[in-house]
Amino acid sequence: MNDRVTPMHALPDGEAELSLVIRLPWEDVARLGQEAGRLAAQTGRPVTLDEAVGHRLRTRQVPASHAKPVEQAAAVSALPRLTGTA
Repeated sequence: MNDRVTPMHALPDGEAELSLVIRLPWEDVARLGQEAGRLAAQTGRPVTLDEAVGHRLRTRQVPASHAKPVEQAAAVSALPRLTGTA
């Protein structure tokens, strides 16, 4: 078993927390920082990169449930790049 993998935890507010490690180019980390800055300005409080990622994932449009499934390789390459738009 990989020591860096943490199991999922249920949170009291009905959400779940899952820790994972991903490798990102520095450009993507900078975009996450920009996203955190925009979110911090909206909320009036400091925002972590974790929160920015979570917010971004929750606010992305989800394809219709009747949509044709995409193959796994295509799905990974089609992940949205974080851009200057929120």
